[in-house]
Amino acid sequence: MNSVIENIRKQFPYLENTGGMVYFDSAATSQKPQSVIDLLTESLVGANANVHRAIYGTAVKATNLYEQGREAVRTFIGAAAREEIVFTSGTTASINLLANIFGERFINAGDEILISEGEHHSNMVPWMQVCARKGAKLRYIPIDNNGQWDLDAAEAVLKEGKVKIVSAAHISNVLGLVNPIEELAALAHKYDAKVHFDGAQGIVHEGVDVNKVGCDFYSFSGHKIYASTGIGVLYGRRELLEQLPPWMGGGEMVDTVTYEKATWAELPLKLEAGTPNFIAGASLAPAIEFAALTRDPQVKEYEKQMVEYLREELNRIEGLRTVGDGPNKIPLFSFYVEGVHHSDIATLMDKMNVAVRSGQMCAEPLIRKFGQTGLVRASLAPYNTLEECGHFIKSLRRAVGMLR
Repeated sequence: MNSVIENIRKQFPYLENTGGMVYFDSAATSQKPQSVIDLLTESLVGANANVHRAIYGTAVKATNLYEQGREAVRTFIGAAAREEIVFTSGTTASINLLANIFGERFINAGDEILISEGEHHSNMVPWMQVCARKGAKLRYIPIDNNGQWDLDAAEAVLKEGKVKIVSAAHISNVLGLVNPIEELAALAHKYDAKVHFDGAQGIVHEGVDVNKVGCDFYSFSGHKIYASTGIGVLYGRRELLEQLPPWMGGGEMVDTVTYEKATWAELPLKLEAGTPNFIAGASLAPAIEFAALTRDPQVKEYEKQMVEYLREELNRIEGLRTVGDGPNKIPLFSFYVEGVHHSDIATLMDKMNVAVRSGQMCAEPLIRKFGQTGLVRASLAPYNTLEECGHFIKSLRRAVGMLR
């Protein structure tokens, strides 16, 4: 095993406590390194007090840890200011927040919103709801049989001049393909549309420089990038966030309140009503510190080896078909086996100590586009190994043989 990967694995207690389970479901949620576990323990034991509200020592410590998490995010994605980092409960909450406040401020009857055919439900349903409320229309960027965007078709829609915002996945949670987000952002801005990217998978495998990409908004979840559950991020350019109204009212997001009216706090608090998940927010700092280590060239090279091995071996299994292929592929493979139900495969794989996802992956329209009711997905992280890939393939061959 590569020594760098071996050192990474040593940081994850889960890998030592599950009897050799091969965990191939990191696209759903990542395992947590010891540094994150230590921070969570420290916060629960010694810094469990509400943030931004009190001046006693424990509250100050909690606030500092929470804001260190925000600063870690700001630095990691290249945002210009802490005011551009809004904390939510996850990617789904971030997109719902954006859809509601952007829709309220900028979407009117006859306007259009452009997304791709490959979106997670979380980046589809909120925009559907905005369109239904405002009398707008939802348009789609077509994807081909390999899962690639048709940017010419996207430009044809944008040229009509009705699109107010484009929202698409940096990396599909089903296809595992790195999408050409810089090109799409440039096209959107060429025709005066704003652009948001769902970075739930992208932040983990590619990272993002929001200035280089040129996006107006970017969202992701902490639990997929090694932090705790219950924390998410919505990045937005400050000049745009300043124009958007608050969505929820209550504590934290107000400046002054009288019996007649209220005024709003400055960013980002204007968009963070109520007691935040401050312990999960604090966990972002060590999680991002760990994530930065996975950008090591040796880690990336090892990841490519796993991708090539799995691509080759999966294609050798009779009747198995993968969806999503191209040069920019992360270690995520979704597939079906002709004549075999996806959940049966996942059930047998579990008996062989391999954890994979089965079902619609919260992307039912995309799954149906490929003529299926569900798929099996294997998604890897830097703590996985070629040896585990070998066990996965051996187990999959056995499962398919038993079911056909």
